[in-house]
Amino acid sequence: MKKDFTPQDELLFLALGGSGEIGMNVNLYGCQGKWLMVDLGMSFGASEYPGTELMFADPEFIEDRRKDLLGIVLTHGHEDHIGAIPYFADELGVPLYATPFTADLIMRKLEEAGLSNAIELNVIDEDHGSFDIGPFNITYLPLAHSIAEGNALLIESPYGRIFHTGDWKLDEEPIIGEPTTEDELAEIGDEGVLALVCDSTNVFNPVPSGSEGAVYRGLLEEVQKHAGKRVLVTTFASNVARLQTLGEVAKETGRQLCVAGRSLDRMISVAQANGYLQDFPEPVDFDRAMDLPRGNLMIIATGGQGEPRAALSRIAEDNHPLALDRGDVILFSSRVIPGNEMSIGRVQNLLAERGIVMVTDRQSEIHVSGHPGRPELEALYGWIRPEILVPVHGEVRHMQEQARLGAANGIPHNVFQKNGDIIRLAPGKPEKLAEVRTGRLVLDGDLIIPSDGDAITMRRRLAHSGILLVVLDGQGGVMVEGIGLPLDEDYNDFVEEAQADVVDALVKLRKGRRDNPDAIKEAARLAARRAAQRWSGKKPQTRVIMVDAE
Repeated sequence: MKKDFTPQDELLFLALGGSGEIGMNVNLYGCQGKWLMVDLGMSFGASEYPGTELMFADPEFIEDRRKDLLGIVLTHGHEDHIGAIPYFADELGVPLYATPFTADLIMRKLEEAGLSNAIELNVIDEDHGSFDIGPFNITYLPLAHSIAEGNALLIESPYGRIFHTGDWKLDEEPIIGEPTTEDELAEIGDEGVLALVCDSTNVFNPVPSGSEGAVYRGLLEEVQKHAGKRVLVTTFASNVARLQTLGEVAKETGRQLCVAGRSLDRMISVAQANGYLQDFPEPVDFDRAMDLPRGNLMIIATGGQGEPRAALSRIAEDNHPLALDRGDVILFSSRVIPGNEMSIGRVQNLLAERGIVMVTDRQSEIHVSGHPGRPELEALYGWIRPEILVPVHGEVRHMQEQARLGAANGIPHNVFQKNGDIIRLAPGKPEKLAEVRTGRLVLDGDLIIPSDGDAITMRRRLAHSGILLVVLDGQGGVMVEGIGLPLDEDYNDFVEEAQADVVDALVKLRKGRRDNPDAIKEAARLAARRAAQRWSGKKPQTRVIMVDAE
C-alpha cells in the first residue's frame, strides 16, 4: 500500500523533474490536502536511451493522487516546461493556466494530439494576471527570458508567499515584453516572501547574462561585415526577441529574409497571432531567395544544435533548396546545449570543408543566455529577501552552488533538494519529510515506457555487445548467426567453430537432461556465447530458438 503523503496544514514542495537535471521541469506545491503543479516539461532523447525521441519525468506520484491535484500552471512556452502536456494532461484531468502566447503554443500541441476539446485551458493576462485555485492565489510576474512571456509566479498560501522564478534573466533592453521592474520586485520583498524557488542553470557564470539589445548591435555589425555574401543565422526558434532582432537587422542592411524550418514558421505564426513581430519582414520563398543577389539575402534557419533533419544540417550536406557557397557566412546566434557538441561539430566540419565562414558567440556578441548569472541572482536575492532559497532547474552541481551563493548573501535557509524530496517549507524551519519514487519515461516509437525497463536495457546491451542467434532444428542441426560482432573476415571461421561447440555441448548433456528443452537451450546458449567471447572478446546477448522437427 502506498503511503498517503496528503498535505496537511502545511506548505510542501516536491520536484518530480528538473532538480538534479536540466529539463523536464515538473514541480508540485502542497497545502491543505491539495497539490498544485507548476510546469509539465520534457527533454529530448539522450544517447543512453537509444532509439527514443523524448524523455519525461515520471508523473506516477501525482497520477496516483490526481483527485487532489487542482491544476497545472505554466510559466512559459519552452519545451522543457510545456512539452509533456499532450502526453499527460488528459490523464491528469485538471485545468491548465497560461498567458496568451504560451496558451497558443499549448493549444496547437493539443490540437495536433486531438485533445483540444478534452482539456480546459485558461488564458491569464500576461501583465500581473492573478487567479485563485484552492488554497493558493497565483499572480504572473513578467521576467525577461529567451522566449516571449517568460514569467515568474507569486504563489500566495495560508503559510507564506513563494516567488517561483521560472526561467529568467535581467535585461535592460529586452526587445520583446516589459519585465517586472526592480522597484516592483523590491515591493514584493517588502511585503514578505517565505521562499524563493529559483533557476540555477547559469549560477557558475560570474557576469550578467547580457542584453538582447547588445545582441542586436553584434548581429548588425557581423552582417554589415559581410556585404556581398549570403548570410545565414541559426538560432532557437522559440526566441521571439531574437527573431525581432533579426528582422530589424535584415531591414537595416537591405536584405530580404528567408525562413527555413517548420518550428520557425510555427513560432512566427504564434508570435504574430499574439501581437508580436508585427513589423517582421515578409519572408521570401526558397526559389525567390536563390534568385536574389547574394548580398541581398539573410536566411534564418533551424539546426544550430546539429539536429540531423533540421535545415542547417541539410544545407551543410548540400541537400536543401537553399544553398551556401565558399565565402558565405553562418552566424550561430545560440549556445551549445550540453550533449550536442559532437552533432554541432559534425555540421560545422561539413561547412568548413566547403569554405563557409562561421561565427559563434565566442567570437562576437551575437548571443546571450536566457538564464541569470551570479550578479543577477544576487540582485534578485536583495530585492526579494526570502527566508528560504530552494534552488531548482539545474544539475546537482548547479543547485549546490546556488545554495552556497544564497547563504553567502544572507538568506537564512538554503535548501538543497532533488527530484522526489518532499520539503516542508512551513510552518517551522524547512525540512525534508520524505523521499518518494521518481524516474524517467521515454517516448519510444508510439509508446511511453520506463527508461529503465527491459526494452531500453536490452537495447543498450545490444548496442554494446551485439546479438548471437542459435537455431536448433530438432534433427541435430545447428545454425549460428552473429549480429554486431567485430569479426569481419574471421566471421565464417567463428560460425563454424561456434556451431561445432554447440553440437559438442548438446552431445555431452546428461541423459536425464537431453529431453529437457530448457536444459538444451541453456547448454547451447553458453557454448555459443563462450565461442563469441573467445573470438571477439565480447559477450553478446544470446538467444536460442528451437524448431520442432517435422
